[in-house]
Amino acid sequence: MPAAKTPAPRSWKKPDSHYLEVLENPWYRNLTVLQDVIAHQTTSFWTERDARYLHLPITTGSISSPMGRGSDSSPVKVNLEGVPTYLADSMQFMLEFGCRLAPGGSYYLMPSFRGEPADETHLCQFFHSEAEIIGGLDDVIRNVEEYLRHLAAGLLTHAGDAVRDMAGTVEHLEELAGSPALPRITFDEAAERLNADPRFVNEPEPGCRSLTRAGERELMKQFGGYVWVTHPDHLSVPFYQAFDENDPTKALSADLLFGVGETVGCGERHPDGETLAKALDLHEVSADSYEWYTVMKERHPLRTSGFGLGVERFLLWATQHDDIRDLALLLRFNGTAVLP
Repeated sequence: MPAAKTPAPRSWKKPDSHYLEVLENPWYRNLTVLQDVIAHQTTSFWTERDARYLHLPITTGSISSPMGRGSDSSPVKVNLEGVPTYLADSMQFMLEFGCRLAPGGSYYLMPSFRGEPADETHLCQFFHSEAEIIGGLDDVIRNVEEYLRHLAAGLLTHAGDAVRDMAGTVEHLEELAGSPALPRITFDEAAERLNADPRFVNEPEPGCRSLTRAGERELMKQFGGYVWVTHPDHLSVPFYQAFDENDPTKALSADLLFGVGETVGCGERHPDGETLAKALDLHEVSADSYEWYTVMKERHPLRTSGFGLGVERFLLWATQHDDIRDLALLLRFNGTAVLP
């Protein structure tokens, strides 16, 4: 039977006094332990694989969102000394750059910014654990699963009491830490399982399908909590995902569904400038902001794959909680001034 849990204070509902709740409530003391363990475990995992941590800027002229026609993600535009720029929604492009400097791969753990409003599954500013490796989609999926097992084992060893206090159990950590390879299905197989029900599968235009939150929950239910959904419609994902050579209408990418739903997104990238140019044209994305990215691939072609893990979404699963807004020490809501 699960133990009694420390309740989340829901202090995000009162942003002006939230910081005092953080200083006084045991929920947030536990959260600091979990955040620290995630940072240390991430570094130890990639250090063992000879990947390099990159120090990257948080501004960019080359955004990766909106992430396809099926996405509801939007970038955050700012004016920096008179120059329009964006706060980074992801640094995946920079990590691809890093792979050309570090054959063992590159990674980082830093904030990402999104323009959509916060809700129970989204934060306006969240921590992103991203990495890029040399290799294909199967290689990065294998790395993601090994990384998640490493994180779960690390939380058990170094933060078991904190997780138990917040979640009432650590059985889910034990399960993931010792799990075999996680199940995989293609998007087409997922849509068939869901009978293309519009409650579960969104199709704003032909060849641009995506799963709804309800669809993600239904698939997780069918597969016992964890499932990869691979090879989505290319028009529904970012332009930078590689084409499936066997079916160019599909992308060599995958989402891992567990916890609240999509918690990890990964994909293989275009290896050269020629295929990248085709993707930009297909997705009707202006090539101007990605000229440097195209030149890099023309001059230094390389097959790489990468992933992004939303840290707070992972912690939402780890704490068996239902609202991601309780997993930020200091709140940031778009359009709202919050101190400190």
